[in-house]
Amino acid sequence: MIKGYWSILLGIVALLQVQMAHAGAIDEAVRRGVLKVGTDPNYVPFEMTDKQGRVIGFEADLLEEMSNALGVALEWVPVAYTELIPGLLGGRFDMIGSGMTVTQERNLKLNFSDSFIIVGQTVLLHPRLAGKVSSIEDLNEAGYRIAAADGTTGEAAARRFLGAAQLRSFATEEEGVRQLVDGRVDAFIHDAPYNLIALAKPQNRELLALEQPFTYEPLAFGLPKGDYDSLNWINHFLNQIAQDGTYDRLHDKWFRDTDWLSEIE
Repeated sequence: MIKGYWSILLGIVALLQVQMAHAGAIDEAVRRGVLKVGTDPNYVPFEMTDKQGRVIGFEADLLEEMSNALGVALEWVPVAYTELIPGLLGGRFDMIGSGMTVTQERNLKLNFSDSFIIVGQTVLLHPRLAGKVSSIEDLNEAGYRIAAADGTTGEAAARRFLGAAQLRSFATEEEGVRQLVDGRVDAFIHDAPYNLIALAKPQNRELLALEQPFTYEPLAFGLPKGDYDSLNWINHFLNQIAQDGTYDRLHDKWFRDTDWLSEIE
């Protein structure tokens, strides 16, 4: 009887150890008291750095609401966009919150929550192309120089749709737009919300735009593969804020109002 008792007890201990070893990101954040989120804070208006060095934006506010609902602090872990997935897989942070588009390739490496917004790629043009370019197809020529941010779906879209053109990748979206303003490239490809805000900035107002998105891209939070408990919690959270008005309030704050521009310029 004693031998059987110890066998059962050891089995329970082993099971608890396995469960602890596989604790999900949300459970781990609650245990730690901090939700660590990897981000590249250069995606206006989703996540960006204000004049005081704080990460602000639409997705940033969503994650603040999420951390409040969990009863934990929110800690940002800034990394280059190309280091987001390696950083998550390496355990540097609990999840990715950086305007990441759900793609089949990325979904092989990590799991995604439900989408919190749908965007698409659009094109900004140098003024010299007025009357010459009216569609993405018009740019698919060897003489055109196309800018995109390194590791983004804008870069992937440029490779897919503009194989004949010259693609130049830059570390940040801001650098890509700056190259366009300076006339060193002919077009810049990125997500529609970012390009729309970029056009509103005084230094960029001479630029032209092809405003119709030519791709379909759902943005979501990225988590380690197999962390279904965390996905379940986050998806319920997204549904809750969609129903109680929180989502609409934050969306209007960042996509209808422009008062926040003074915080980053």
